[in-house]
Amino acid sequence: MPQIHPEMYQSAPHDLPQRVVAYAADRMAEVTNPRHTHPRGQLLHIVSGTLAVETDGGTFVVPAERAVWMPPGVAHGTRTRAPTALRTIYVVPEAAPDLPAEPTVVRVTPLLRELILTLMSWPRNYDEAGPEGRLVSVLIDQIAVSPVAPLHLPMPQTERLRVLARELREDPADPRGLDALARAAAVSGRTLERRFREETGLTLRAWRRQAKLLKALELLADRQPVGLVAERLGYETTSAFIAMFRSAFGQSPGRYFEG
Repeated sequence: MPQIHPEMYQSAPHDLPQRVVAYAADRMAEVTNPRHTHPRGQLLHIVSGTLAVETDGGTFVVPAERAVWMPPGVAHGTRTRAPTALRTIYVVPEAAPDLPAEPTVVRVTPLLRELILTLMSWPRNYDEAGPEGRLVSVLIDQIAVSPVAPLHLPMPQTERLRVLARELREDPADPRGLDALARAAAVSGRTLERRFREETGLTLRAWRRQAKLLKALELLADRQPVGLVAERLGYETTSAFIAMFRSAFGQSPGRYFEG
């Protein structure tokens, strides 16, 4: 495996002429980075641990061997629950016309992972006109074709529903049913369901299921036992939780975190 160049642990300057600038960071548990923006697009690759990313449009949870693409200028904040190794690349807007226009979580393919690690081993003033520049072009192409992972939780836009959604996001095991949630939001049950669909694109039931999935990823990445995760999410049995996880991701929690 290529060794990370010492420059990678220094703040990434955005005014370099190179199309892509890399940065490496190893965070301790419970680190919060407030809302900010970047003039370049940003790909955050999670080597180990997990990262939660907050944007105006919702929450993204990024476990190991996935990455989140953040377009230039998009305000976002990040949070880690457990020790997390991050490998970040910043791409100038002119080099990223084919990259997603919205924040997106992608699966890091073996080729993309090796390209990122190779970039981390170079000094930041690599030769754009040489072999390094050609590899950077391949790297950008690989980001564009990386498989998208369904790890986004859209948030409602009206404040009353956002408050309710934040409560459910932080405690997906919340036992309240539709009527109790509607009372909390000071609307009827029918209105709550209609507005949730209008503002998030998901039914309330589907949204709560997605909230449980993303919280499960955070807890599992923190190496909490599957049985304890199932209990914390309100499942009566571990097998019911595993069945839900397999239905969403096509594999068991253990296989998912094998990459």
